[in-house]
Amino acid sequence: MIFKKTLAALCLGSFVAGTALAAVSPEEAARLGKDLTPMGAEAAGNADGSIPPWNPAGTPIPADFVPGSDNYVDAYPGEEPLYTIDVNNYMEYADVLTEGTKAIFEKLGPDGFKMHVYPTKRDFVVPDWVYENSAKNATGATLEDGGQRIANAYPGVPFPIPQSGLEVLWNHLTRYLSDHTVTYDTYYVSSNGKPILSTTGYMGNVLPMYKTPEKVMDDTPWLKLRINYKAPARRAGEILLVHEPGADFTQGKGRKAWQYLTGQRRVRLAPAVNFDTPNPGVAGTSTYDDSFIFNGSPERFDWKLVGKKEIIVPYSAYDFVFQQELKDTLGEKFIDPEVIRWEKHRMWIVEATLKEGNRHLYSKRRFYIDEDSWAGLAGENYDGQGNLWRVQFAYGANLYDIKSNYHFAYGAYDLVQGIYNLNTKPSPGGFKNGVDQNDSWFSPKGMARGGVR
Repeated sequence: MIFKKTLAALCLGSFVAGTALAAVSPEEAARLGKDLTPMGAEAAGNADGSIPPWNPAGTPIPADFVPGSDNYVDAYPGEEPLYTIDVNNYMEYADVLTEGTKAIFEKLGPDGFKMHVYPTKRDFVVPDWVYENSAKNATGATLEDGGQRIANAYPGVPFPIPQSGLEVLWNHLTRYLSDHTVTYDTYYVSSNGKPILSTTGYMGNVLPMYKTPEKVMDDTPWLKLRINYKAPARRAGEILLVHEPGADFTQGKGRKAWQYLTGQRRVRLAPAVNFDTPNPGVAGTSTYDDSFIFNGSPERFDWKLVGKKEIIVPYSAYDFVFQQELKDTLGEKFIDPEVIRWEKHRMWIVEATLKEGNRHLYSKRRFYIDEDSWAGLAGENYDGQGNLWRVQFAYGANLYDIKSNYHFAYGAYDLVQGIYNLNTKPSPGGFKNGVDQNDSWFSPKGMARGGVR
C-alpha cells in the first residue's frame, strides 16, 4: 500500500496513553494557507490530475437554486461519470477502494452493485475565523489525559497538521458544522430485500461551541442534538436528547443523554446511549457510535494513524441527499447505484483496536476521514473473531450558500446478515438551515414540556 507523503503522514504511529503530544513548530504551522489549505489539507492536486487543487472560492451556486430556500440542488448539473466500477473491473481499481468497498463487490457485485465515479470537487470552504482559529491551534493545541481531552484549542480544526490517529479522530469529532433541522425517514432493508421503516423523526442540531469562536474549547458542548420520533407507532412520542462534548471525554465530562419514553411519561438519563448499544433508530442494525461514521468517546480503543491515501468515496451527493425520497432509492441488497455520486479524494486512514479488558461488539475499526472537511466518509467494523462485519458510508454535500456542509446521512452494509440501513437522510424539503427553537428546547426540562402525556 503506497501512501501520499505529507509531513503529517510521515508521523505515523499510535498515541501513547497518558502522554501529551506537542503542537507542531511555527515553521510547520506556516505551511497552512500555502502548500496546505487553512484546514490542513494538501492544497495541490495529485500527480495525474484526477484530484484537483483546492478551490478557495467554494462551491458554485447553481442558477436554479433559490436563495434562502434550503432546497439544495445539484451544484454540478449535467456532469457525466468519468468511469464506472463494477464486479468485472473492480480489482483494476483496488488501490483506490476501501477494504469495505472491495468486500461489497465480492459479495454484492454479482447482484449489480457498481460505482459511478465523477470528477472530483474540492470546493469546501468555511468562515475565515475558523481558518484563523485552526492556525492558532496548530501551535497551541495538545492532547491530554491519554487522548481523552484537548487543551488550548479554539473552535476550528484542533490539529490541522495531525501527528497521531487520535488527532485525526478529534478533528472529525469537532468538525465545523452549522445549526440545522432535518425531517427524515430511516429504513433498513432485510435479508429478503424488503425495506422496513424503523424511524420517522424530526432532528434539531445546534453547535454551541462554534457560537463563541474567541473562547478556548472547554466544557461547552460541540453539539446539542434532539430527535422527536414520529413513527413507527410504537415509538411515536419518544424524544432523545444528546449533549456532545467539544473537548473533554474524561471521567464525568463526556456525553450526556436523556430519553423521554411515552410509557413512562418522564425524562430520564440515558447512559446507554453510547458505545456499542444497538441504536433503535435503525432497529438495532447499527450501534450508537456508528452514527456519522464514528461519534462519542474514543476511550475503549487504541488508535493508530495509518496514513493518507487516495480513495473513492461518496461525495457531492446533492440529488440523493436532498432531492430523492429514500424509499425510492432502496434496492433489495444495496442503494440504487444510479443515485450515488462517487469521487476520488485524499483520505486520512485511522485504525482502532479494542483495548484489552474493554468491551465492544467490534474488535477492530478503520475509518476514512476527508482531508478537506475532516468528515468521516467511510468505515469498517470487525467482529470479535476479526471478520469484517459492517461497512459504513456517509453521504453529503456542501451547503454552498453558507460555507458549511451536511454529511449526517449515513448507513451500513451488514455483510454477515445481508441487511443494510440508511439514517438521517432528509426527506425532500426536510432540510432547513438554522433552528426555530430556543436553547430550552435542547434541555431536559424542554423535553419534559414537549413530551406526549
